Amino acid sequence: MSSTYDVVAGVEARGFIFASAVAQLTGKGFVPIRKSGKLPYQSYSHSYALEYGEATLQIHTDALKTGERVLLIDDVLATGGTLGAAAKLIEQCGAIVDSVAVLMEIDGLGGREKFLASGIKVPITVLI
Repeated sequence: MSSTYDVVAGVEARGFIFASAVAQLTGKGFVPIRKSGKLPYQSYSHSYALEYGEATLQIHTDALKTGERVLLIDDVLATGGTLGAAAKLIEQCGAIVDSVAVLMEIDGLGGREKFLASGIKVPITVLI
């Protein structure tokens, strides 16, 4: 993981656990990226394909400042759709995805390749 990030963003729901802990330990702010319909204020949305359908993630429009560098955290990197959508939301806010960290990666599903092919070329750290 890069140490140049300003904010830690976590993807609902298990990503919140890891991201909020990292934010606390590093003294950085925490930004939730939630499933559709759960944020109480104006938000950006990004829909993406799942292996069994479609999902939508959202972020508050004022969650990040232009140019802020974000460490994006989730629990699993599988097909890359969730992380890709979260990264697009971060960029929509005008912020920059600095790096990505996940607890584990499921090999063979092409998630890393799909995520990197989306144009977001950042380090991905896998903890186990």
